[in-house]
Amino acid sequence: MTLIKSISGIRGTIGGKSGEGLTPIDIVKFTTGYAQWIKSRGEGKTIVIGRDARPSGQMVSGIVTSTLISMGLDVIDLGLSTTPTVEMAVTMEKAAGGIIITASHNPIQWNALKMLNERGEFVSEADGKQILEFAENESTEFTEIKKIGKYTTDDSYIKKHIQAILKLPLVNKKLIEQRNFSIAIDCVNSTGGIALPMLLEALGVKKVTQYYCEPNGQFPHNPEPLPENLTHISNEISKGKFDLGIVVDPDVDRLCFVCEDGSMFGEEYTLVAVADYVLKNKSGNTVSNLSSTRALRDVTEKAKGNYFASAVGEVNVVNAMKENNAVIGGEGNGGIIYPELHYGRDALVGIALFLTHLAKFGKSISMLRMQYPPYHISKNKIELTPDIDVDCVIEEIRKKYSKQPINNIDGVKIEFDKEWVHLRKSNTEPIIRIYSESETQATADHLANKIITDIKELLSRHACLLR
Repeated sequence: MTLIKSISGIRGTIGGKSGEGLTPIDIVKFTTGYAQWIKSRGEGKTIVIGRDARPSGQMVSGIVTSTLISMGLDVIDLGLSTTPTVEMAVTMEKAAGGIIITASHNPIQWNALKMLNERGEFVSEADGKQILEFAENESTEFTEIKKIGKYTTDDSYIKKHIQAILKLPLVNKKLIEQRNFSIAIDCVNSTGGIALPMLLEALGVKKVTQYYCEPNGQFPHNPEPLPENLTHISNEISKGKFDLGIVVDPDVDRLCFVCEDGSMFGEEYTLVAVADYVLKNKSGNTVSNLSSTRALRDVTEKAKGNYFASAVGEVNVVNAMKENNAVIGGEGNGGIIYPELHYGRDALVGIALFLTHLAKFGKSISMLRMQYPPYHISKNKIELTPDIDVDCVIEEIRKKYSKQPINNIDGVKIEFDKEWVHLRKSNTEPIIRIYSESETQATADHLANKIITDIKELLSRHACLLR
């Protein structure tokens, strides 16, 4: 059993002993901490909640709801929903915050609580620490009967979310309808199976073939939308009956596309393509995290904008977008953040913008992919022993390559012309994750292996790397 408490929420596997898995006791404890934080801020008493379709969702949602009400907070329950829909509902309801019950791309045995502030954004690092402190408070007082909260349900917000998307100036329903796309979708039997058909119908797409769109939480394959998990839809599309495929993760904040020949468009290029479209119509800056493809920078600079890199994590991307007045941003895992709608990763707005872009392009999706710089990312890790000072190892690598352009905001990222390598330590185990990118996969792999060799040599020579 696994339980991980972090500044962004609590996640774990269902069952087991308290403190070792995501048990009802742990859910109550953390929800209580969140409720205390909400009450301490004085921003109101209404909390919006929603969940993905995994089997434990209803149980977890019931515990969260009861705990919030027992703390004197009112709950608006969206039921089966998406992460971006809950985020938008928080602001539409002028609520004090929100909780999304989803373990995102994690397997079926996992679930989690994602915490939102009154802006419908993930809580900051400082706020997350305060919530954790409140959660450890053993003297929590619950509300007397006359002051317990109210509970209401509202299943209209996915429709409201879609209506807001259709009102965006850069979403062109007429053009999408005219292209008469034939689209296959894979929603991994979660809430995308509710939202995507509704969205595509609203956009005028009449030919939609649905795979795994029953929101029963029985994931037919690993729910992370990576190429190795998408063989079914890839094979179906390769038969030549579709213009493209669309795949989302269980809570619909990650998005990837499949080309008309069954090949992957590339999750790193979801943001690149949408940003290209936005920048063709609106001047401005872009942001992605340090581990995302350089292609976004290339596209941004070609459009006379400025690209900025943030630390890994959605809250960090959002902060950097606000600081640099970005018109589009996100993460290389297929996460699109379009601030004209809201500051959160949103596959639904990503689909609407991408389909408009593809319709205007007028050619196939594979030809659109060829418009962008051909980069390849290599993802690796090196496992260390607990007695090794991981921070010291990363610092030694930084010193070794100090003559290269370096970014220190999240581990160390070293640039070599148009190639780069990014080292980040794990917060939960003695691991350094090593991402590298180049114009060929072989070169990206070679660059990562060079850094791994450097680390091994450092460990063999320097006793100071031991704690």
